[in-house]
Amino acid sequence: MKTYLSLTTLAALAGCAWWQPPPSNLTEIQLVTLNDFHGNLEASKYTLDSAAGGGERVIKAGGIDTLGAALQAWRKQDPELLLVGAGDLIGASPAISSMWADEPTIGAMNLLGLRATSVGNHEFDQGRMELLRQQKGGCVSPRADKACKFEGTYQGARFQYLAANVIDMVTRKPVLPAYKIETVRGVKVGLIGTVLRETAESALASGIAGLEFVDEADAINRQLPELRQQGVGVFVVLIHQGGLTVDKFDQQDCANLKGPIVDVVKRLDPSIKLVISGHSHQGYLCKVDGRLVTQSDMGGHVMSRIRLTVDTDTNSVRDVAARQEVMEQGKWPADPALDAYLKQARERSTAALAQPVATLAVPSVKREKDHARESALGDLVADSMLYAGRPFGAQIALQNPGGIRQDLETAAGNRVTLGHAMAVLPFGNSMVAMNLRGSQIVELLEEQWIGGRDVKRGLLQVSDGFWYEWDATQPEGRKIVPGSVKLNGSPLQMDATYRVVTNNFLAEGGDGFPTFAKGSNRAPTNIRDIDALTTYLVRRDQDRKPAGTAAPSVRYKSVQ
Repeated sequence: MKTYLSLTTLAALAGCAWWQPPPSNLTEIQLVTLNDFHGNLEASKYTLDSAAGGGERVIKAGGIDTLGAALQAWRKQDPELLLVGAGDLIGASPAISSMWADEPTIGAMNLLGLRATSVGNHEFDQGRMELLRQQKGGCVSPRADKACKFEGTYQGARFQYLAANVIDMVTRKPVLPAYKIETVRGVKVGLIGTVLRETAESALASGIAGLEFVDEADAINRQLPELRQQGVGVFVVLIHQGGLTVDKFDQQDCANLKGPIVDVVKRLDPSIKLVISGHSHQGYLCKVDGRLVTQSDMGGHVMSRIRLTVDTDTNSVRDVAARQEVMEQGKWPADPALDAYLKQARERSTAALAQPVATLAVPSVKREKDHARESALGDLVADSMLYAGRPFGAQIALQNPGGIRQDLETAAGNRVTLGHAMAVLPFGNSMVAMNLRGSQIVELLEEQWIGGRDVKRGLLQVSDGFWYEWDATQPEGRKIVPGSVKLNGSPLQMDATYRVVTNNFLAEGGDGFPTFAKGSNRAPTNIRDIDALTTYLVRRDQDRKPAGTAAPSVRYKSVQ
């Protein structure tokens, strides 16, 4: 992985190696990027399939110790190297981070020397006020049971969150800075950050009240006149929006990028030559309209190394080159500070996370990667919610697959620990019971396919006793087969009222399900989804019916 993507070829540099000094009117700025870290403080499995060949292999990659080691080595070559991010550094995190309100991840990013990052949709998981606390520090938090418990206090992020397109509806200004200017070798670099404009669909409605998520390209372009007035001619976009490609993660000159990021990039000011993206959890080095668009996979498995060649006479970017670096353990000499920090996080977390919960009948319960199919783990989570919601009259439980982040794994003897369970449901959502008419339940089922969202988010996971059929050939709004929706074998009555329990994210209309917000007789249960799951696993274990004993029941199917 030593090749580079060059958007323009400078005759003066023809045949030169990347490390050779440029002519006197040119200077080089090096950036390292990461995105969608999601609190992965420890290394995890990564499937490496490189364009350089060698076949597909599974390795352990990432972890803050490895990232720290790589950055330490690279900064010896270039002390002015900039580390930047493209959002979702926290949220949907493993328990080692989420159980401490993600403060260990912010602390790790401080130690790694992160300078700035765009916000991601998951930075809004706990709402605006928690995001501002993560930035500024303090202990007043909606997660009072977790905040300031890791080190006794919390000083905040030493890097800057950027949000050019997240607008306060009262002030009409960005809720966080739109950009940050870094000076490298005498050159001012403008870092502009945005998040996908659809963030409101994936955030708790009450947590983002008063915020508007506007068009990404418009928000970015709007910053350029102000940046130019401050002498900035080099612009780098950090955007939490992405795409997909069939090309390998490190394939040079990728030209097959698809998805929402492409439209955004095509509408950017021509002076912007570099776009660092995120959100889609796929690594790529692609060209879009003559610009370099990068992404570095997720979880800290890969970081992109980028070189900007700047003409100091014209204060503009002359060339952009990049390569992907897999964060393979042991590749660089250790960074003692990051090693010590990871050890501290592990020691603080191990005792709590190792607490046994229950025994499964199988080594793991899997999520379903095919969005059109039922998930064994989704069934289990929905059933646990129904069980917990029974005292509130619940008859049906519904769970969004995006809230289920990992398979339910086990330790020796198929033993589930608290850490395993928290990895499945890391958000700490609480459950809400509500009344919905039969017609409203059918309406929200139809909402699964609106705008092709089923491809991105999957189908709702449903509790035992609920059943329906759908027809993929039918248009939006008419996919549910008439008369197929049943509860405990009886057809759902359109005018009858049913008691439904779900998580508070869906209850407020999240994930593009506005019908949930219409539910009446709403009752907060004050039960977290993780507590519902662990209680249910314990009950099944005590009843000698551990999870995985039998194949999951079929609860919905396509007739095509």
